[in-house]
Amino acid sequence: MAVLNETKLSINQETETKEEFDYSGRAQWLRAAVLGANDGLVTTACLIMGVGAVKEDVKLMILAGFTGLVAGACSMAIGEFVSVYSQLDIEVAQMKRMREGGDRGKEGENVRLPNPMQAAVASALAFSVGAIVPLLAAAFIRRYAVRLGMVGVAVTLALLVFGGVGAKLGKAPLVRSCIRVLVGGWLAMLVTFGVMKLVGSHGL
Repeated sequence: MAVLNETKLSINQETETKEEFDYSGRAQWLRAAVLGANDGLVTTACLIMGVGAVKEDVKLMILAGFTGLVAGACSMAIGEFVSVYSQLDIEVAQMKRMREGGDRGKEGENVRLPNPMQAAVASALAFSVGAIVPLLAAAFIRRYAVRLGMVGVAVTLALLVFGGVGAKLGKAPLVRSCIRVLVGGWLAMLVTFGVMKLVGSHGL
């Protein structure tokens, strides 16, 4: 019986270690994906709203949004790659110092290091996914007022979804997280639209 209990305990410990490793290994790209999707959504929506405040031409709005998608995805990927690579260098250097200092306390444990390429790809893809939402909302509607309204509705729904996903991943309060993300996105769009409307009214 004692041997059986020890075997079960060993299996449970191995399972917990594996689950912990899997979660930790995915944490970096999950964070990058959620942040990238939210940034893509808000940035592209602001670009569409900003251009829409000055020009009612749907082609110009879509062009601005698509340009923002490409530029933002590239920027997010490069920024995330550099950031995570710096973190990787720090952790590798720390491991080297521990080995040189004779610290063998972590021998045999799974070493969890950040993956710069994985984080960069996840960030770029997520930004693109978020950016597609306002682009699709604006692409097929000819009437100017309806187009802006549909962009607002689509972005609102997407913000709620991203806020909920972020709350689940971070184990944060769901309602508070959704409201915070939603209000932040609304403010960004309103400020962009207002500033560009002011600029357009002065013929700049």
